Amino acid sequence: MPPAKKRPRAYDVARTRAAVLAQFTHLRDAVRTLTPEQLALPGPGEWTVRDLAAHVPTALERVSRGMEQPRPVGGPKPETSLLEWPFSTAAKAQDIAGEARATAADRTDLDALYEETLARFTALVPDGDQDRLVPTRAGTMRLGDFLVTRTVELVVHTDDLHRATGIDVPYDRQALAACTRLLADALADRAPGGSVEVRVPPFAVVQCIGGPKHTRGTPPNVVETDPLTWMRLATGRTRWASALDSAQVSASGERADLAPLLPLMG
Repeated sequence: MPPAKKRPRAYDVARTRAAVLAQFTHLRDAVRTLTPEQLALPGPGEWTVRDLAAHVPTALERVSRGMEQPRPVGGPKPETSLLEWPFSTAAKAQDIAGEARATAADRTDLDALYEETLARFTALVPDGDQDRLVPTRAGTMRLGDFLVTRTVELVVHTDDLHRATGIDVPYDRQALAACTRLLADALADRAPGGSVEVRVPPFAVVQCIGGPKHTRGTPPNVVETDPLTWMRLATGRTRWASALDSAQVSASGERADLAPLLPLMG
């Protein structure tokens, strides 16, 4: 019998919305300081920093557009759950990249783009109604769940901007916590079990991978890392072997190898 999957973690929609707004504001403030030379620097993948900066508002705009759609009649179930979302992203990567480059070319005034996006999100997206269904690239999702995915988008791109330009952009604690927990829970969902304990202090501890279950004392198989390294591993920004070699992650026990399961997102 396969290991039972745990009940999904609950998130407070008002706190998540506030975290999304806080992290977006940190990014807006950082983008305002970018020089033309910095905007021309290479960003993640084939993007420039300008492409990256133009893409960031999409994290909020997709929620705003969803809220403009008519409320579904009745009570249909969401097509995509929160823990399914990370695994849906790889198939959309090419489309997202194309849209980012198009937006960068079309919207030369990035500050105006950010202000417009912030105003629309604030007006259209409530801090309640978490079960409202909204359309996403991966199918309809609950509003509360979709907002949690926005913390992943914003935290990932905050790190992308820092690594491309060297600018230190603050991380909202609640946004970083939600991002870390979702990606840790997604790992446990992908490989259910109790033989390996993955620790990402101070935000998440999950057990995963089938095999002998740990019940007391020090687990025989333990992986531990910090939130940003975990995010980079889960999104493919950092490879497992590289993180081990640089001591960014510790792994003890013969089963404590997450390489076959990473990255979680494309």
